[in-house]
Amino acid sequence: MQKGDINGVTATHYNIIEYVYRHDKCTGKQVAKAFSISPPAISRQLKFLIGNGFIEQEQSLADRRVFYLSVADKGRFIVDNSENFRESVAQRVAKTLTKTELKNLTSLLAKVMHNMDGTAS
Repeated sequence: MQKGDINGVTATHYNIIEYVYRHDKCTGKQVAKAFSISPPAISRQLKFLIGNGFIEQEQSLADRRVFYLSVADKGRFIVDNSENFRESVAQRVAKTLTKTELKNLTSLLAKVMHNMDGTAS
């Protein structure tokens, strides 16, 4: 896969692809719940991912209103090569921000991660 193949894929898209990768045959409703995203918002995200070949959907035979999600080869490649993908996203972020903004973002993210570790008072 070449760099151009991931254009338009955001960190949120990556997280959704990774979730579907780890929870094969999940539903959009399950993805929405896992990320605390509204059903309409997750539908937009999934429409992009399905339309661009990262995720596939299969209609349930038991309930035709339900669609099961699985990761397509293109999405699987991204998850399998996530370190390179994350570096690509980081480079795009770095190009967008000034040095000061990037320093502030790094500091804020470190603080958030520290608080998530449960080590903050």
